[in-house]
Amino acid sequence: MKVVAFNGSARKDGNTAILLRYVLCELEQEGIQTELVQLSGAKIHGCLACRTCFSRKDGRCSQKDDLGNVCIEKMAAADGILLGSPTYVADVSPEIKALIDRACMVGRANDNMFRRKVGASVVAVRRAGAIHAFDALNHFFLIMEMIIPGSSYWNIAIGREKGEVENDTEGIQTMKTLGRNMAWLLQRLQG
Repeated sequence: MKVVAFNGSARKDGNTAILLRYVLCELEQEGIQTELVQLSGAKIHGCLACRTCFSRKDGRCSQKDDLGNVCIEKMAAADGILLGSPTYVADVSPEIKALIDRACMVGRANDNMFRRKVGASVVAVRRAGAIHAFDALNHFFLIMEMIIPGSSYWNIAIGREKGEVENDTEGIQTMKTLGRNMAWLLQRLQG
């Protein structure tokens, strides 16, 4: 089994990556292979709505000059997908939004290729707006017919400067619980 996580933050190894790593650590302790993909500095364009993916049906987006297809291939090959984003104006980052828009179109065009995979979202926030960002990420999982595990609270943690999320004890515990619940669900689905 494998879970791929996407850090949609413009800050490499910032608060969002820290939170994702807590979830990934729990998965690894259960013997699940993990990978963290950081979108910071990566070129990833938004969806062009060209619908070429619907005519080709090859599991790929028509855009070839960025990281989009690499990410979509990793998502297709994984059993579970984690999407992480900081909160930008009460929403997700442009990097993660571009990825989910394109993955959604390609997934739909290819017989809902993410159907019944396990998906979970993680959000870092300075103060407010995290629930809207959390919902935006979860909407991707729901429209793709994926299964979302719960945690002890919404999967958010508070911190502005790099590393400040480590001070949010409840947020860190929420990530650990999410990792354990995601591992449990993946193991049940494989069994």
